Amino acid sequence: MYHHSWWRYIAYDESKPRPRVDRALLKRIFAYARPHARSVLIVLVTIVSISLLELIPPLLYRDLIDNVLPNRNVARLNWLAAGMLGIPVLTGLIGVVQRYYSARAGEGIIYDLRQQMYEHLQQMSLRFFTHTKAGEIVSRFNNDVVGAQNAITGTIPNIVTNTVTLVSTLAVMATIEWRLALLSVAVLPLFLLPAKRVARTLRRIRRQAMEHNAEMSNIVSETLSINGALLVKTFGSQARERERFSKTNAAVREIGVRRAQIGQLFFMGMGIAGSIGAALIYWVGGHLVLSGSISVGTIVAFVAYLFRLYGPISALTNVQVEFAQSMVSFERVFEYLDMPLEITERPGARPFRQVAGHVAFEHVWFQYPRVHPMQNGQNGLHGPGNGADLAAGSAQSSDDGAPIAPVPTRPWALEDVSFEIRPGQLAALVGPSGAGKTTITYLLPRLYDPTRGRITLDGRDLRDGTLESLAAQIGMVTQETYLFHDTIRANLLYARPDATQADLERACRAAHIHDLIVSLPEGYDTVVGERGYRLSGGEKQRLAIARVILKDPRILVLDEATSHLDSQSEALIQAALEPLFQGRTSLVIAHRLSTILAADIILVLDQGRLVEQGTHRELLARGGLYAHLYETQFRQGQATAQS
Repeated sequence: MYHHSWWRYIAYDESKPRPRVDRALLKRIFAYARPHARSVLIVLVTIVSISLLELIPPLLYRDLIDNVLPNRNVARLNWLAAGMLGIPVLTGLIGVVQRYYSARAGEGIIYDLRQQMYEHLQQMSLRFFTHTKAGEIVSRFNNDVVGAQNAITGTIPNIVTNTVTLVSTLAVMATIEWRLALLSVAVLPLFLLPAKRVARTLRRIRRQAMEHNAEMSNIVSETLSINGALLVKTFGSQARERERFSKTNAAVREIGVRRAQIGQLFFMGMGIAGSIGAALIYWVGGHLVLSGSISVGTIVAFVAYLFRLYGPISALTNVQVEFAQSMVSFERVFEYLDMPLEITERPGARPFRQVAGHVAFEHVWFQYPRVHPMQNGQNGLHGPGNGADLAAGSAQSSDDGAPIAPVPTRPWALEDVSFEIRPGQLAALVGPSGAGKTTITYLLPRLYDPTRGRITLDGRDLRDGTLESLAAQIGMVTQETYLFHDTIRANLLYARPDATQADLERACRAAHIHDLIVSLPEGYDTVVGERGYRLSGGEKQRLAIARVILKDPRILVLDEATSHLDSQSEALIQAALEPLFQGRTSLVIAHRLSTILAADIILVLDQGRLVEQGTHRELLARGGLYAHLYETQFRQGQATAQS
């Protein structure tokens, strides 16, 4: 029995800082347990009941030896046998009840924490996701939320169990024979002193094991992902990566063997210490028996209680450290829940309805904050807060296809930008890399808010409308198309869950992707693979265009693809975009000359400033930056495409 208690004592991770457990933290923690108070109370009652019931068997042993056997009392022997059998059955049944209500409370707390954290993170601005590792977010949902659950359904019940067991056992031992009770306590240093030393060793080994496991997980995620596997194969590095993985894997193996060996030696030592305690009880108790002070049954009962005494005492000696360590998970969850929301709705915000599509930027300044709200050198948040398409260059893409931000090279991503796009107009954004084009496309759907100035839709400040209604009015097609690892149908229905098959086919025909889909063996039920890797770049973008056509937004925001597309895919995408632009206000980061020539207004950005705006002919006539870009990029690109 005491082995398990000792193992809990030595196994916690000391590699993390010990948090300060204050009243405010405890009050907040118990607030999550309050809705499940009935289940938690039942768990505590069952724990106390089991602890008290387990005190009875040694008393039965004493009665058997001292009274039943010497007096040859058959009836009492039958009752004792029934008790020895009935108590384990009863404690087992109570344990089933305890486990049921413990699971109800624990899983309920997990549900509440995960749901609250998911809903909160959904409302975070894009900047949070560009600064936080995806694995860090998943870890908070899995490891930390489960750790928080264990704090309530594991750590606290263990404290109650150990306290009740310790107090009740000492009380019974002192009642039976106070001299043997003092002797039992005197043996405790044989447990505590070696345990502390071994515990430090095992904690150090556990830290090393965690480091090696983290390295092994990193190798697996890097080399067995789609991009990683492609890189390894194309560079012929399979043997090198196998060797690297083998070394880390071997380190994990060796540290596991060492931990098991030290743990077994520790348990052996604890067994020897327990045997010393039992031998002393038998030796001293034997003398007391010979002198007529106590009975033989008393010695047997004491030895049985001895093993119920050492585990709780050892656990409770470090209860503060163990409890504080269990609070780390709660603190990490609260870190996310306490992050302020940057994009919020104003009080009394009204939805956008029947939008005409008149977009205006009025003296917009924007600066990507250099420090994340949670950034303190840890928690998985890295680098200066910046965002996408900042001052340094155009937005890149992360491993999951989401835009990430280069490091800024100027204080303002946008400086005093003003323009308007009338309903139904096509506006083309052009400019060198890092000019601020992507930043503008992120401000329109309120992925960020302006630092100064305002953006209006039909004369209303975007911040005066509801976020959900604004999202319903805007459709975005990014250069890096993101598709779920699901069927083509499911990816399309993400835009409009109530769409019919006819609606899907109509949208896909308009995007010139329907014929390809029906040629696939499973048609619209074809699984596209991780991030759509089973489709080509042009096919993914046409599918994204079909998804936006299905949504039928009033405003379109588009970042045209520029690479990895052959001339046929280029032509198909261009044909797909023509119906998409019709009747919509469109804001396009233009890379194709055909889009620029079709634009009603061209917005020329440089270093975060709007330096020119007008039609193609007007801007060419001025001989400014646009004319230079036209001669060096767009015209060249058109000639290359035609050749």
